[in-house]
Amino acid sequence: MTHRIAILGASGYTGAELIRLIATHGGIEIAALGAHSKAGQSLARVFPHLRHLDLPDMVGLDEIDFDGIDLCFCALPHKTSQEVISGLPKTLRIVDLSADFRLRDPDEYEKWYGNPHVAAEMQKEAVYGLTEFYRDEIRAARLVSGTGCNAATGQYMLRPLIAAKVIGFDDIILDLKCAVSGAGRSLKENLLHAEMSEGTNAYAVGGTHRHLGEFDQELSRLAGRDVKIQFTPHLIPANRGILATGYVSGDARQVHDVLAAAYGGEPFVEVLPFGETPSTHHVRGSNFCHIGVTGDRIAGRAIVVAALDNLTKGSSGQALQNANLMLGLGETQGLMLAPCFP
Repeated sequence: MTHRIAILGASGYTGAELIRLIATHGGIEIAALGAHSKAGQSLARVFPHLRHLDLPDMVGLDEIDFDGIDLCFCALPHKTSQEVISGLPKTLRIVDLSADFRLRDPDEYEKWYGNPHVAAEMQKEAVYGLTEFYRDEIRAARLVSGTGCNAATGQYMLRPLIAAKVIGFDDIILDLKCAVSGAGRSLKENLLHAEMSEGTNAYAVGGTHRHLGEFDQELSRLAGRDVKIQFTPHLIPANRGILATGYVSGDARQVHDVLAAAYGGEPFVEVLPFGETPSTHHVRGSNFCHIGVTGDRIAGRAIVVAALDNLTKGSSGQALQNANLMLGLGETQGLMLAPCFP
């Protein structure tokens, strides 16, 4: 059986990534591509690298007939997404790639994103889309909210360690480097080539990054008490990839053993041999996350490093992984593409 899907926000980076992945899927057919600013344009014009695909032109939301569509991916900006989703048919299954349904408490959403939530009732049914930890809920969900790419990277390294109580909860430091595509496709002065190439910079320093809302929510829920990590992101002059380095208190060998056991059966999370650390080069364009652990020169400290592609495992690949579960398909379908190297 082939499932028909729509992609809203198809002209952005995550929309393009969804199209690229679904093109090799076999069990999903793209029936509609919604794109407000690019409405009326062909896929070949908006994304020349996808010109070989025979797909419908991009259209406005009001031109999409949702009859016969099984699932909708919403790759829209936050605030816009909740407004659009609240108006979609109630029978439609939805995977949202924005931030609008990630935080269970609408007050927390307003705190981190600066505007009231206009679909608070729908928030109650949303399932957090970190696939490896919410599989059963995702299978049964009508609305799944994808994670932030930074939040996903940090959680892959930290969740098993907090659940097993093998690290301290009060001194977790996360240093993260993210490629420029994590900021989206909109024109921004600081993302111009001359502004960002040949350099790097920290941003949202001092606990202001919005993904901290997800870290607070998920890690505190897991620990059964407040957990607030120290998190500093950095923008790097690369197109794709996230590399996160976590500094934790705990026995490094035990930390490695817990992570290796937690992900031993996972198709997309690979724990490297002790002492090896990952590179964004080795996950580029794939749905894989690589995690490495090494000891620190300071006794009782461990260093955990995780790498993933922010557009794939951090966003669109994760969204497709969730959609596969929601549609009763094989979880890995369309996602076993090998990383692009070099």
